[in-house]
Amino acid sequence: MRAHDIETLVSVGRPEVAPDGSFAVFATSRPDIAANRGVGQVWRVELPDGTPRRLTRGTADSSPKLSPDGSRIAFLRGDAKGKPQVHVVAAGGGEPVQATDTVLGVEEFAWSPDGATLAFLARVPEKGRYGSVEGLDAAAEAPRHITGIRWHANGLGYIADRPAHVFTIPAPLPDAEPFYEPAAAVRPDDATPPKKTVVAAEARQLTEGERSHGGLVFTADGRELLTLPDEIEPQRRDLRSRILAVAVDGSGEREVLGTDAGLSLYSLAVADDGAVAALAHEVGDGVDFVAPGVGLWIVESDGPRRLTDAETIYLGDGYITTDGDGFLVQDTTRGRVRLLRVTRDGDIAEALAGDLEVAGHAVGGDRVVASVSKPDSFGELVLVRDGEAHTLTSFGARSAASGIVLPKELTVTGRDGYPVHGWVATPGGEGPFPVILQIHGGPYASYGVHLFDETQVLVDAGYAVVYSNPRGSAGYGRAHGRSIRQQMGTVDFADVIDFLEGAIADDTRLDGDRVGVQGGSYGGYLTAWVIAHDHRFAGAIVERGFLEPLSFQGTSDIGSFFGDEYVGVSDDDIARQSPMAVVGQVTTPTLVMHSELDFRCPLEQATRYYAALKRQGTEAELLVFPGENHELTRSGQPRHRVQRFDAVLDWWARHLPVS
Repeated sequence: MRAHDIETLVSVGRPEVAPDGSFAVFATSRPDIAANRGVGQVWRVELPDGTPRRLTRGTADSSPKLSPDGSRIAFLRGDAKGKPQVHVVAAGGGEPVQATDTVLGVEEFAWSPDGATLAFLARVPEKGRYGSVEGLDAAAEAPRHITGIRWHANGLGYIADRPAHVFTIPAPLPDAEPFYEPAAAVRPDDATPPKKTVVAAEARQLTEGERSHGGLVFTADGRELLTLPDEIEPQRRDLRSRILAVAVDGSGEREVLGTDAGLSLYSLAVADDGAVAALAHEVGDGVDFVAPGVGLWIVESDGPRRLTDAETIYLGDGYITTDGDGFLVQDTTRGRVRLLRVTRDGDIAEALAGDLEVAGHAVGGDRVVASVSKPDSFGELVLVRDGEAHTLTSFGARSAASGIVLPKELTVTGRDGYPVHGWVATPGGEGPFPVILQIHGGPYASYGVHLFDETQVLVDAGYAVVYSNPRGSAGYGRAHGRSIRQQMGTVDFADVIDFLEGAIADDTRLDGDRVGVQGGSYGGYLTAWVIAHDHRFAGAIVERGFLEPLSFQGTSDIGSFFGDEYVGVSDDDIARQSPMAVVGQVTTPTLVMHSELDFRCPLEQATRYYAALKRQGTEAELLVFPGENHELTRSGQPRHRVQRFDAVLDWWARHLPVS
């Protein structure tokens, strides 16, 4: 796979299944280099064995949701200004009808149980901000008065002056009379020119104020909307959540679950009998989020009740689908993501597992479908039969044709006897191959079995790639994830080095005398830590790294709690775990890469680290991507993603040549 082959990486979003199980709908997305953006449409496939067909022809149609009777599909499509608006199309296809017309676009939406209403979340800007007043440039806006502990978010920017609120609107009928472009007024006595009609009805705003809302879902009777309010704290970060029920008739709101429950909530679902389920984890004092034991809870009259084990099951990378009297959820485990069915009694059964990662799922009638990624495909839609995946699509064929390798799974026993699990990907041939150690971000994340473009491009260039899930990663139990809390750069450092050495010992084609290291985010942290303590590497790439805990506190969108929990707050703890504190020990040539609009690990993390390397005479280069945020490698502009690959390969060609 070459850099430009990212165009073959088709992801399949969360599917929907008709109530009778007769068909499924889903959206795809892929990078398009010529368009320099992600592109995709909504698809439909008849079940059990139909041929998928495009249902829409927009540039980036996404998030399809079927009406309760299965006759219509609501989805997101950019309007004339590129803002995502809800559109509705007949389930069999046709011309979509625009349903919403919000200034900043729609973030989430939901059908009412009777299919008559669409509820949605949209950010409401302060007057004069974000283009709400025509001709007022952003640089001329009034100053922002900030009093809370948070003020911005990666990928968005400032948050306090554009809270997300709840709206409802009558669901339009796709076969209704269309709106026509008005002609110019010709009579002199026409006082006002005719206006173009965009949507059939005005939206009704149900919430107001400074707090934002998320997690939108109707109650079973359709009379209320459940939301997760987000209020910016004045002094100290508090990750505990509430559930509010907002009356659809505008008569007010009530609290369903308060912060005294001590839960940080991720998503909600409502069963047909009205039972409320949630993905959540306990946060104790309000900020202890390290290796969160995200599980399935059911909210009962006497409080929430956990249905899954916090220590062994991690449901933080998915959502909930109701399935009769049970629920479907996604569990991350050992580089895989499996689909589980959980009853209200806490009984658990695997619905789908194997060498795959479930990205989305749905149920209709007696049929379950899932979107998955696999070692040979970035995304496919599958029908689940008797716990097996029967593939309905062939989106991975182009990636396979571009040339990919299937990594070898490996477990290495570390220096303290701990098993370190990971993979090794090698080019064809006898070698010897130079080796690149890859380190993932998070830290409570993981490498998996899905087709990974960053590994494949390096292998195509002639490198063996070694990557593992050291202690601190997700998918190996909560104790594995919590082992680096205020101990960063200890057992995680040992694990990645031990896995590298074990992989080299396991395959004589890997050249242990020619090695490089690279990683992003927490992987950038650990890369910087590695090269300060181990000088075997010919070069390093430190990307979007968490490099200076001291300044992270006042610059990152998660700085109010992340560093405090992972590193600690004392000067000694910070210095003991800070890459900046040991930058003077680095002699490895280092490429520092970062994005200009990264608010998760802000740009100053990179520039301070780069400046320190230059000051002490260590060979270093800095590459900064304009207009990109922390998600560059996953959802950045396709041309920037290709240019990033070009820079990576150029760096390794100069410092770790293949021949």
